[in-house]
Amino acid sequence: MPKPESIAWLKTSEDDNYPRALSYLRLIYPERTAAKLVARLRRAKVVEFQAKDIFRASQLSLLGVSNSHVKKSQKKIREGVHLSPLLLVRDTAHGKVVIADGYHRLCAIYQTHEDI
Repeated sequence: MPKPESIAWLKTSEDDNYPRALSYLRLIYPERTAAKLVARLRRAKVVEFQAKDIFRASQLSLLGVSNSHVKKSQKKIREGVHLSPLLLVRDTAHGKVVIADGYHRLCAIYQTHEDI
């Protein structure tokens, strides 16, 4: 695996991440709320958090290295391909972070280096 500093990020999320985020968010929020959250995500600045902290805040489990989407992201990391930033939503009512898009990327990054 590359050194943690070599994980490359795009400056903004890729356009196709937003419809995927909306699809997921519509499962857990009313449609209008999900649409508002995605609109806010489109305007949000990229900020950095450690992978281990995102996992703790999301309360999700780590996917195994055998997951094909995780493998694909790990390959991109090894090849120095820029990854799209994760789309995260703070769910203050439930005290957790919702990963609207980027769960597989997060798993790949965590397995590369949890402090990234």
